[in-house]
Formats: sequence, structure tokens, C-alpha cells
Amino acid sequence: MLNTDQQTDFNALLPGQSSEAGPTRRTALKAALGVGYAAAAMPIMAQTAVKTSAEGLTTGEFTYEVNGFKVPAFFAAPAGKTNLPVVLVVHEIFGVHEYIADTARRFAKAGFLAIAPELFARQGDPSSYGEMAKLMAEVVSKVPDAQVMADLDGAVKWAGGHGGDPKKVGITGFCWGGRITWLYAGQSPHVKAGVAWYGRLVGTPSALLPKNPLDLAAEIKAPVLGLYGGQDGGIPQASIEQMKTALADAAAKGNAVAKATQFVVYPEAGHAFHADYRPSYRKEPAEDGFKRALQWFQANGLA
Repeated sequence: MLNTDQQTDFNALLPGQSSEAGPTRRTALKAALGVGYAAAAMPIMAQTAVKTSAEGLTTGEFTYEVNGFKVPAFFAAPAGKTNLPVVLVVHEIFGVHEYIADTARRFAKAGFLAIAPELFARQGDPSSYGEMAKLMAEVVSKVPDAQVMADLDGAVKWAGGHGGDPKKVGITGFCWGGRITWLYAGQSPHVKAGVAWYGRLVGTPSALLPKNPLDLAAEIKAPVLGLYGGQDGGIPQASIEQMKTALADAAAKGNAVAKATQFVVYPEAGHAFHADYRPSYRKEPAEDGFKRALQWFQANGLA
């Protein structure tokens, strides 16, 4: 929960803005309070494996406008610092909750302005769902990639006016957010590097999801570090090999970004190995992956 000093700092950062985002956007508000896990995420561990203190940070929830809609988000940043490198933290299908907020705090401790937008806010509140299939059908499947890309652009714009350096932007995401990381790195002129955690690489195009990461390999604009589990039943190793081949082809044709993109596969890890609130969590790959993420961002100009 935000303490008084943190809330005061946050109000100073956004003069005149209320933190109340309205009932349709309550998920992001729950993030700062440490609640909001979707029942569909069950089973959930009794206690998260990682708890990052907000000491020395300014943290809170806010909204920013994109095409007339106020997108709710959580942010964390080193207190009193400006001109910070920015990292967009993209949630799983369960939306912005304490695990995502804690991940943002971890990046803030490393010197970033970390922003976690609630990218499902127009479609629904993931925390209100108890069934995975219903959550997917009623919320996740209705989210257009174009909407997500615009909302991420909006977060970058907000960062530029609130202590972040819009020329130093990275993105990281988990599961659903891993795929989004690949897409944003593939298309956006704003991002310098991405770290995709077990994001889907292939799929059948649709009106809402016209392209998948594999389709963007030839034109990828920012290098991505892909972190995957060798025991992930939902992301076949064959799809990783497909992506590697496509990137190698692009590199052979002169795409230096494709050549720089890398994969790390943890042989004994499954899906969601970084999600420390779920039984899928694997401490060593999670810690190693986060260390690699920080090194990746630093190596690509986000120090």
C-alpha cells in the first residue's frame, strides 16, 4: 500500500490529477494495494517469493489518455530522479496486479521509470474472473493488437513528461505480454530493446491479431532477448526454432537487429517460471532471467 509520503510524492508528480480511475478501471488501482489476482490464476502460492520494498521509490497508480480513453497504469521510479530510462512492463492475461507491480518496483530499484499499463481496461477486469476459458473468451480475445500498440505509445508519451527519457525505452512482458513485447519491438520506433518472457511466437492471423512475432522477424526494429522454458507445453521448442531461422534469414539480408536478437531456454523450466505467486515459479531461472534482462537493457543503451 502507498504510504503517506509516497502518495504525496505521487500527487506532486501529477498536479491536479485524481488517482480514482472509475469502476471500469479498478484493476490498476488494486495493483498498488497488493490485491486483484484473478481467481482464474489459481492455484496461487500462499506467499509471493519476491517482495520488493518501495523504500527510496515513488510509486502509484495514474491514468493517461489514448483516443479519448483513460488508460489506468501503475508506475515506480527512483524518488527525486529525472531523465530516467523507461521500461514498459506488460502483464499476463491476469492483468495488472501485485506481481506486476512488484516487477515494476524491481526495475525502479535498478534505476528505471517502470510503467505497467492495464491493457485490458476497455474490455474488462481480469480480477473478476474465476474461469480461464471465460476470461480468454470475454476479455483477452477481444483486445486488438492495434489498441495495445497505441496504449504503449501513450505510456511512452506520458513517461516523457514525467521524469522519463523517451529516447531510452525498453519493454518487457510475460506470457501474453511476452508476445506483445515481440510485436512492439518489431514495429515501434520508440523502443531500443525488449525482453520477452515465454511469449507466443506463432499463430493464426485474425482481424484483431493480424501479425505474430514470426511475421515481423524480417523487419524487427529493436533487439529482443527471448527467455523461455524447455518444458513449456504451450510454446513448442519448434516454434522457437522457427523464429531463430526467420531471424537468421533476416540477418543474412543485412538486418543487424535480427542478428543481435537472442534466446535463452532454461531446460528444466516450464511456462510462467518468473511468476513468483504461482506454483510454476522456478527461482534460479527467474533470477537469472531478470539479471540477464537488466544486462540486456544496459547493453542496448538503457543505462
